[in-house]
Amino acid sequence: MKESGDKSNAVGLESIGIKEAKEVLWNLSPAELVEEAIKNKEGVLTSTGALMCDTGKFTGRSPKDRFIVKDAKTEDSVWWGDINIAFDPEKFDKLHDKMVDFLKDKKLYVRDAYAGAHPEYRLNLRIVNTQAWQNLFCNNMFLRLSQEELKDHNPEFTIICAPEFEADPAVDGTRQSNFAIINFTKNMILIGGTGYAGEMKKGIFGVLNYILPHEKNTLSMHCSANVGKDGDTAIFFGLSGTGKTTLSADPNRGLIGDDEHGWTEDSVFNFEGGCYAKVIDLTREKEPQIWDAIRFGSIVENTRFKEGSREVDYSNNSVTENTRTAYPINHIDNAVEPSRADIPQNIFFLTADAFGVLPPISRLNTSQAMYHFISGYTAKVAGTEVGVTEPQTTFSACFGAAFLPLHPTKYAEMLGKKMEQNNVNVWLVNTGWTGGPYGVGHRMKLPYTRAMITAALNGELNNVEFTKHPIFGVEMPNSCPNVPAEILNPRNTWENKEDYDAKATDLASKFVKNFQKYADYANDKILAGAPQVEVTI
Repeated sequence: MKESGDKSNAVGLESIGIKEAKEVLWNLSPAELVEEAIKNKEGVLTSTGALMCDTGKFTGRSPKDRFIVKDAKTEDSVWWGDINIAFDPEKFDKLHDKMVDFLKDKKLYVRDAYAGAHPEYRLNLRIVNTQAWQNLFCNNMFLRLSQEELKDHNPEFTIICAPEFEADPAVDGTRQSNFAIINFTKNMILIGGTGYAGEMKKGIFGVLNYILPHEKNTLSMHCSANVGKDGDTAIFFGLSGTGKTTLSADPNRGLIGDDEHGWTEDSVFNFEGGCYAKVIDLTREKEPQIWDAIRFGSIVENTRFKEGSREVDYSNNSVTENTRTAYPINHIDNAVEPSRADIPQNIFFLTADAFGVLPPISRLNTSQAMYHFISGYTAKVAGTEVGVTEPQTTFSACFGAAFLPLHPTKYAEMLGKKMEQNNVNVWLVNTGWTGGPYGVGHRMKLPYTRAMITAALNGELNNVEFTKHPIFGVEMPNSCPNVPAEILNPRNTWENKEDYDAKATDLASKFVKNFQKYADYANDKILAGAPQVEVTI
């Protein structure tokens, strides 16, 4: 094989069966990868120097085509079902052989990197790509090795990603031609038939969500995290549309990371070396940090230019609503490197409650925190998805069910234990509706939400009086600096109090019904966090 670039002396591609290829380019610089991508007609440069690429047929992850190999190691530990779909070990080996054969006449781009900014919990990675832009994506998203580290790099997990390679479902055991398969025994991920780069990022997240809690007693989390000037760490959980990116991007606080973290005995650390942010309707005014980060070395996916220019039209959703950018975390001015800080003092569960029921901010006890963590609630409103005409509840366990190889109660129990060991405050923050449901009330004002979060971070809510919510049992502050007292109890904002009570009871019953799928695995302490409502199942 013709090989060039900075290659590790420790182990080559033969360890994963690749002994032939047209050419292998090892650990190219961002500039070299951009040149390769343009030469290969994989993308074009934008006016800010970012590389614009399309992901093809798939503009997002394909959860039904994500598998985990079921073998002696995983059979009794993985939470099998619709999220973690079992794959036969022999089928994996045969598919691996087919992919290796497919790669014999291809130019390959190999990236050595690692995940986990804590030296004791890092996972050494190797990614083999057939496309230069996807290798640049991996350079941006994973943690980058020094030249010295590269020399003796020994990967613990390998990704082989070939978007051009399609499986034959009838022969290979996949659902359709695209696939992403994790093998915890072979320490390998196979990805084919899809050009969506996020499959690689989330594949490694799934690996860490298994290894860290199961083998290293470390809580893995789908969250953003930042740290104040005094070293106080805050964690933000929230599903899409809840304001997680906006509220964690605070110019007065250092960004630890925007998406994936671990919580050890002594610190919180970022898994990644970059950010993968949505850019639909992006403006400098709304998201200045993200806007300024999109420069040379960054990638924008599935976007389009303004006519007659190389300026990106971020309002254009003609390819997908899920337009994205991938950039190294050091493109953010206030990023903390290495991406690690002390254990958190405050945790925020963000929800956009379209029913106008939940308080704008409330404090949770340990039981409630574990229960709401497993619930992972928000609501979709009309227009967010095809067919959604009125508010709909959305529940995603641990605010990231799609990436959990273990049962959600495992992560919730770890969270509860860490809360009690470290005396952590957990706050439920409703960035959604007040004064009534969607269509009647109005969205909570962002300055108020920011003021409530700031008050929680500064300890200004520690000594105020609280009122217990009659149904959800959470504690609502009676006062908060720079926030009108009358909005702190949502019932007070509704014109018809009986309507509020009915809607609150209805939402609480939806929580309880959703939780039934986890109840058999939940301990009494978790179950004690449920809302007080009678439900007919």
